[in-house]
Amino acid sequence: MNTVNTVSQLRNLNRIRRISRLMDTAFKIPVLGVKVGWDPVLGLIPGLGDLIATAISAYVIVLAARFRLPRGILAQMVFNIGLEAVVGTVPLVGDLFDAFYKSNVRNLKLLEAHLQSESATLEEVDGLDLNSVRNGEVYT
Repeated sequence: MNTVNTVSQLRNLNRIRRISRLMDTAFKIPVLGVKVGWDPVLGLIPGLGDLIATAISAYVIVLAARFRLPRGILAQMVFNIGLEAVVGTVPLVGDLFDAFYKSNVRNLKLLEAHLQSESATLEEVDGLDLNSVRNGEVYT
């Protein structure tokens, strides 16, 4: 793998990490101690909010596809986003589901697991050790 490609992949990986964090774990609810992101907050906007959240999650999949993931992993990522999009359309219940399912973090875990087994060069240059997701939270 050449250096330019490695730098580009690392940039994409870090972009995915930031977006996943913003969408799924950006805020901590003080009393409950639960981390949520913009995904369930956007879901509170009738109709448009879920569409915006799904579009952002689809962008994450586009970025992840640049790593030439196997079809099975991409299919699981699409399923995660699709499930959250469908259930997210149900008022209130969907927003609670969005807060706990965290499809972007799930997809980040799938990507990082694949990269750990397939990309030794990227693992060497990534100071975060390709383990930015622990216990459903993104560490950046």
